Amino acid sequence: MTMHDTFLLPLTDAVQLITPEGRRVASPAFDPWVADVTDAELLQMYDDMVIVRRMDAEATALQRQGQLGLWPPLLGQEAAQIASARALARQDFVFTSYREHGVGYVRGVTPAQVTPVWRGVAASGWNPYDVGMAAPQVIIGAQTLHAVGYALGIQNDGADAVAVAYFGDGATSEGDVNEAMVFAASFDAPVVFFCQNNQWAISEPVSLQARRAIAERAPGFGIPSLRVDGNDVLAVTAATRIALDRARSGGGPTFIEAVTYRMGPHTTADDPTRYRLDGELAEWRAKDPIARLETLLTDAGALDDDHRTAVKAKADAAAAELRAACIALRDPEPMSMFDNVYAEPNSMIDREREAYRRYLAMFEGVEA
Repeated sequence: MTMHDTFLLPLTDAVQLITPEGRRVASPAFDPWVADVTDAELLQMYDDMVIVRRMDAEATALQRQGQLGLWPPLLGQEAAQIASARALARQDFVFTSYREHGVGYVRGVTPAQVTPVWRGVAASGWNPYDVGMAAPQVIIGAQTLHAVGYALGIQNDGADAVAVAYFGDGATSEGDVNEAMVFAASFDAPVVFFCQNNQWAISEPVSLQARRAIAERAPGFGIPSLRVDGNDVLAVTAATRIALDRARSGGGPTFIEAVTYRMGPHTTADDPTRYRLDGELAEWRAKDPIARLETLLTDAGALDDDHRTAVKAKADAAAAELRAACIALRDPEPMSMFDNVYAEPNSMIDREREAYRRYLAMFEGVEA
């Protein structure tokens, strides 16, 4: 039996390497995959999580102040995003939903590039090829098909790269996700399906759509799966490395279920107090991904008050950069909506542009 064969078995319990109390626990199957992770690397992940949580809070505040149209918070899901993104190689390409701000941060998306989409002034805040990450996908689950298509291109080119699709538990009920897994399994595509099970698909609990662990679905498509504690950076790192190794070695796709929790609203348009109990939130706050890593690093002597002060200052600076860049954004010119619709000139777009120019000319004070 190989290392990969170990994870073809039915999964019931999430693998955990760091307990909520910050204690390291052994796992013979997973420990070899994180044996080289140093305290310095764990400290980097701690810093990343603190910074993206601060940026997330700032963006939420900006929306409440009317500076953003909408914002999907990542509060509580930092470990799943940061640890998995840190495991990727630069040549790997990421396809996300709308909540993966932590993944974007690790891939090189700057604070200034985060808000244009959510302010409604741009279709994307960054060039996907600069950071190896596509623009966020709002259509639930559609990015899984994009990831598989990209993975088939990798396979065709013989490139040493992997496509990674991030999505939530709610997306697993969408046809797109299931179709993507059919294609990935059929063609042994080098793709990782990374499901952040944050327990709620807007106001519906995961138990309504999944009577068994979500990770148990993938083997039905012929895709091995892993179920890990998504608030544990080491468990997530191990799972992601296993999946990436399998894809790079020609073994095909892997499905990861990272069990985590959305501590904030689905988006700032949502009120989670209407559908979940305070006790549930308190239970998951005790499993906070940042707090458990902080305890582990403090006990190991790798984290002290000076470092906490320094990372707080860095987080505040990132939040200030995000705020300043957001407020400085200006509405695009009306006619720019026709730019970049097609890569080549298109007569239909030309006609629509001219019709819209004439329409705008009907209104006094509006420049076309």
